[in-house]
Amino acid sequence: MSSSPNAAIDSYWKLRLESVKERLEANNFDAYVADTTEDVKPIMDEILGASEGKSLSWGGSKSFVETGLYHELKESSDFEVLDTYDKTDCSPEEVMEKRRQSLLADIYITGSNAVIEEGYLVNLDMIGNRIAAITFGPKEVVIIVGRNKVVADLEDAMERVKSYAAPVNAMRLGMKTPCAQTGVCHDCKSPQRICNTWTITEKSFPKGRVKVILVNADLGF
Repeated sequence: MSSSPNAAIDSYWKLRLESVKERLEANNFDAYVADTTEDVKPIMDEILGASEGKSLSWGGSKSFVETGLYHELKESSDFEVLDTYDKTDCSPEEVMEKRRQSLLADIYITGSNAVIEEGYLVNLDMIGNRIAAITFGPKEVVIIVGRNKVVADLEDAMERVKSYAAPVNAMRLGMKTPCAQTGVCHDCKSPQRICNTWTITEKSFPKGRVKVILVNADLGF
């Protein structure tokens, strides 16, 4: 009996994700493959359980929220949690200070705009707190990535971010940018431009500091 279309798609992506996992590991990342969104939790439990860290924070990531882990971990009794998503009774200056302080967390959770099949992470930020954490600061970084973020090469990664992820995020955040009106990147000079700093992370240093959970599901933008 032939497999269902969905099963065939999942099998196809399973093979691709396992290949990307191998490339990431060759680049000194710790890498995992979650077969479903629900399978991210036991992997995260394994990572956090093995960590000697005491504090936990995160940067903007729809993928993280969509796994349900945000709502679970913000109530964690095992870690000191700095919730940068909670803006209750916070001034803009206080929100920014939370983001600055999150860079000193022992463990930082976020997403990635794209993952190249060669095992590189590609990201574009407005403020830079997310890419700053990936680059330096937290002792450990955990990145949750849906299969929809996997691309062939750097050119595809940058095109994906500029032509899709950035406009959608600008719309979601209510930014007054041309792309939020047209859905197309204009390389704008808007004060609310969210495309300011690129990073390409080719290797994790030290080895294993950055951990990537590849999920066999579409997550985030």
